[in-house]
Amino acid sequence: MAASDPRPSHLGLCVSDLDRSLRFYCDGLGFTRGGGYDLDSTAQTGLDRSLEVDGRARIRSQFISHGTLQIELLAFSEPPAGGTPSPRRNLLGLTHLAFFVDDVDEAAARLAACGGTVLGDTRSNPGVELVFVADPDGVRVELMGAPPG
Repeated sequence: MAASDPRPSHLGLCVSDLDRSLRFYCDGLGFTRGGGYDLDSTAQTGLDRSLEVDGRARIRSQFISHGTLQIELLAFSEPPAGGTPSPRRNLLGLTHLAFFVDDVDEAAARLAACGGTVLGDTRSNPGVELVFVADPDGVRVELMGAPPG
């Protein structure tokens, strides 16, 4: 690999309530909490531009990891988070995160107990058992039966 070749780092998710999201992703999906940072654009020149917000930006950046997958949960206190995630797969942008699980129904129940919403109408078996669960902010998480062996 050449020194200039891109290497994966992390994926960022804007969340409305950091504690609620940590419960879902850490307690529900098995992520481990990593480093966290309080960021303020008045103290860090250019942060507002990199975050693409107008005016002052204050956020908590909290990393979580599961194996090699790292997610940065971004909890904005100023300006507050807004918008809605994609409600279906044929809209542009991030549509879902996917995980293999040993028992789809057990994993879905655990995520519901950790603040998620099981999207029962998505339960199917197109060659593998699967169901979608919305995280506390509505981001879709696909649970797929683990492949044999």
